Amino acid sequence: MKHKLTLALVAFLIGFSAFAQESKVFDDLSLPSKILGMDRKYAVYLPPGYESSQRSYPVLYLLHGGGDDQTGWVQFGEVQHIADKAIREGIATPMIIVMPDANTGRRGYFNDVNNEWRYEDFFFEEFIPEIEKRYRIKAEKRFRAIAGLSMGGGGTFFYAMHHPEMFSAACPLSAALRNISFEDYKKGLADNKVEVKNPSTLEAYYQRHNALQQIAANDPKDMKSVRWFFDCGDDDFLYEGNSLVHIELRKKEIPHEFRIRDGGHTWGYWRTSLPDVLSFVSEGFHQR
Repeated sequence: MKHKLTLALVAFLIGFSAFAQESKVFDDLSLPSKILGMDRKYAVYLPPGYESSQRSYPVLYLLHGGGDDQTGWVQFGEVQHIADKAIREGIATPMIIVMPDANTGRRGYFNDVNNEWRYEDFFFEEFIPEIEKRYRIKAEKRFRAIAGLSMGGGGTFFYAMHHPEMFSAACPLSAALRNISFEDYKKGLADNKVEVKNPSTLEAYYQRHNALQQIAANDPKDMKSVRWFFDCGDDDFLYEGNSLVHIELRKKEIPHEFRIRDGGHTWGYWRTSLPDVLSFVSEGFHQR
């Protein structure tokens, strides 16, 4: 009888330990923003073992596309299942994955043309510092990466271009990297009835949010300090913009991975991208 009780206790402890090691996802969290004047939601993936350990973890900021919010990668991207599998199989190191909402108030990851809606300022001045206080995150460039799809792919590219000191790796997926002329950009603003309150700042704003202009203007040393991974489907309507960025990066001799695979602008495509992203950023997180 005693032997049976001992076996039962061992089985219980094993089961409890396995349960305690499960990953967790929370997709309705929020933090206050003085810059945006509102609370901002986010989702977070905590890797297996987070709640039972005291160690700190690297972090991946994972940006959603237009029309989604912080739940996009959780619901449609199946981030928990994919990250758990990648960690279990050893292709990715345990990491925290943070997914902010950029769909509430105004859609997008940048400050607006009049600098009245300052989402990019919020992201770097409030969001990252607060997230890296709330969770046991290794708060330095080497252990911080960013990735995203479509609109979030554009956000990923420009955030890493604007703040190369912040990220060890950047992975734009099917990125919104249209490279229209300044005249076409002004026409688009007029067509959408956007009033530019200070026209003298418009060209600088355009150049800051034009992919080819950023590659031309940025210090190659800064761009080389980020490990780049691009992935876009051959049937994606954003294929051309991604290809032009790849060509310009090659001309500037900026090392980067560039993948064109069979597929379009779909969640099915991005779900197959995510394991490669997790593996790629983990290479930078590892001790060499």
